[in-house]
Amino acid sequence: MRLTDNVIRAFKPAKIFRDNTDRINHIDYTSNGETLITSSDDDSITLYDCFDGKQKKTSNSKKYGVSLIQFTHASNTVIHTSTKVDDTIRYLSLHDNKYLRYFSGHTKTVVSLHMSPVDDSFISGSLDRTIRLWDLRSNNCQGLMHVSSRPVTSFDPEGLIFAAGVDAEIIRLYDLRTFDKGPFATFNLPQADNGVELSSIKFSNDGKKILVSTTSGLVYLLDAFQGNLLHTFMGLSTPGSGAVFLEVSFSPDSQYVLSGSSNGKIYVWSSDSGKRITVLDGMHPGSTQCVAFNPKYMMFASSCSNLAFWIPDLNEVDK
Repeated sequence: MRLTDNVIRAFKPAKIFRDNTDRINHIDYTSNGETLITSSDDDSITLYDCFDGKQKKTSNSKKYGVSLIQFTHASNTVIHTSTKVDDTIRYLSLHDNKYLRYFSGHTKTVVSLHMSPVDDSFISGSLDRTIRLWDLRSNNCQGLMHVSSRPVTSFDPEGLIFAAGVDAEIIRLYDLRTFDKGPFATFNLPQADNGVELSSIKFSNDGKKILVSTTSGLVYLLDAFQGNLLHTFMGLSTPGSGAVFLEVSFSPDSQYVLSGSSNGKIYVWSSDSGKRITVLDGMHPGSTQCVAFNPKYMMFASSCSNLAFWIPDLNEVDK
């Protein structure tokens, strides 16, 4: 089965997990798509089996808190940010629940963290208005950039370029090997209202598009080469909901854009036409901050304090 508009519309929650007492702040898959991990504001880290739809293991980080968790290139190690004590990034072995290394340097909350798709490097952005480059093999920061506001960062699919979004209006692209020479491309976003910030940035898997979400609920889709604004997606925030920090994402084939919303529903658009394909209701009682498609299999996950596994209803596809 391949993804089509009819298949997208046929997705239904196959399993809902109610293991958390607070918001799930990040979800991530292993590269083979077999395992999903969550980090939550209740300080828990939970592993799920994507085949069996079962919880595998839960551990806690009560001392440091946990956010923005994601796998390294090994399925038994992760990196995550801290929400208590300090702003250190931590490298954790899931096998024995022991920390392998600490990455210190940020002096305020880390709000963006992204592992390289090709090697042991990763990038972080913080409210201390810095972007830092790291390597899992060293405690020392490998590169430092000062920016003017809350940054969001991400690598391209080949791990050669990273994007930095600042000031809610500018996206800069850097060559990882020569980033200290400045950006090789700068793209402008539509002017935002006062107080609006960027909440996430993602490259499509084919490297041709960039997806940028804002705290106002607007999402911009850009051409990754020229920076042209291709589409603007909206309707993700409800009046009075305040700032929304949504982790929007692409489907693996780059055809579709998925986003949660402040009303708990999942919105899906075509990345080519910009047309809204469907709005899916997973009965989430709170804002769905995280939505992520499995990199290998026909499923995606969404979360508020609950976690939902979605698969297509074959009876609906055939209609």
